[in-house]
Amino acid sequence: MRLELPKLYPITDARLTGLSHAEQLRRMSDGGATLVQLREKHLSPREFYGEVEEALSVARARGVRLIVNDRADIAFALCADGVHLGQEDLPPAAARELLGDQSVIGFSTHNIEQARAAARLPVSYIAIGPIFPTVSKENPAAVVGIDGLRRVRAIVGEIPLVAIGGITLENVEEVFKAGADSVAVINLLLASPTEIETRTMEMLSLTQQTSE
Repeated sequence: MRLELPKLYPITDARLTGLSHAEQLRRMSDGGATLVQLREKHLSPREFYGEVEEALSVARARGVRLIVNDRADIAFALCADGVHLGQEDLPPAAARELLGDQSVIGFSTHNIEQARAAARLPVSYIAIGPIFPTVSKENPAAVVGIDGLRRVRAIVGEIPLVAIGGITLENVEEVFKAGADSVAVINLLLASPTEIETRTMEMLSLTQQTSE
């Protein structure tokens, strides 16, 4: 069954906000988010486990699906809704075997060749990016661009496609027109922590309008 992704796919960042992942998820949910990815590159596995456990409690109470970045083991241990894997993480086929058919498994790609290979894997969606220059990653891959996004859309067929990297209120319309099913956003929502709810609401409203 094809995964129905929300148009807006928020991703947490504790260093950017100074907030716990649970609090970020709470504010995103207040703004209308229904699926959130917890992304953490600096805590120990034990510390991140605790953060995911707390956030999952909030997510369950609010009906929000929670995706764990990188750590299929933590997603499995806590029965999260799924995992998002990078090119250097556990292979998607192994994650599928571990988490089962009902779990969401996303996979990051950064060029057309990686996207073509990903389309043959047991993934729920493919992420492609950065579409535009981004400040959310320390060592970002080369920019894919709108033309690259269109080519990836043609390659992956019906697999849900998430665009990520430098997406703003000004460029989100062309991202959907190029074939994205959903847009993953970090900095736009989190740069001003007190405005996470309102920015999520604004971006969600715009994504619904531009993707119709």
